Amino acid sequence: MAGAEGAAQQHQHPCSICMEPMAPGAAHRGGASCAHAFCRACLSGHVRAKLESGGAAGGAVVRCPDASCAGALDPELCRGALPSEVFERWCRALCESLFLGARRTYCPFPDCSEMMVADEGGECVTQSECQVCRRLFCARCRVAPWHAGVTCDEYQRRAKKDSGREDMMLLEMAEEMRWKRCPKCQFFVDKIDGCPHIRCRCGFEFCYRCGTTWGSTHSNCRG
Repeated sequence: MAGAEGAAQQHQHPCSICMEPMAPGAAHRGGASCAHAFCRACLSGHVRAKLESGGAAGGAVVRCPDASCAGALDPELCRGALPSEVFERWCRALCESLFLGARRTYCPFPDCSEMMVADEGGECVTQSECQVCRRLFCARCRVAPWHAGVTCDEYQRRAKKDSGREDMMLLEMAEEMRWKRCPKCQFFVDKIDGCPHIRCRCGFEFCYRCGTTWGSTHSNCRG
């Protein structure tokens, strides 16, 4: 019995961080070019700490914690020892590090926020589709959803004047329904039928077709 226990201890190797003995099945190799092995808790803690502190080279490459080793840890080899959120965060950091120096943009939908590389040079791209959630947004204004039928300059002008998401939704509806604004109070007016003579709630009278002050010459106005 003692001989069996001694043989088992001989096959155990210490964790390269905490130095506690590990059974062969509990040892995790960190990299193909690294001979060191770690227990699950130490390897997971080391990777998490590097990602959270920004101590990983280039923001994503995690080195072996042994001072005598310059080997980089491989996420796939470490995966079995890492919580899923740590592994996914590490992979995202590695992906972003591939585009260092590139102009990046992110999907503006709050439930997505996927990173994308913005096109460099050439014609300015506005309408874009997120490759993950497949929804349209404006890459120039960085807003969601895509402001169909409205130029970026007009959208920005309206956004400053009519702040708030509800106001923008109203503007989009007004654009679709072809409502007109009163030139005096800027209230939206919807004409269903009849002549173009509009008397707004503020008392101002204007032509629905051309938007100018109402007069006798507007009875046949074509806009």
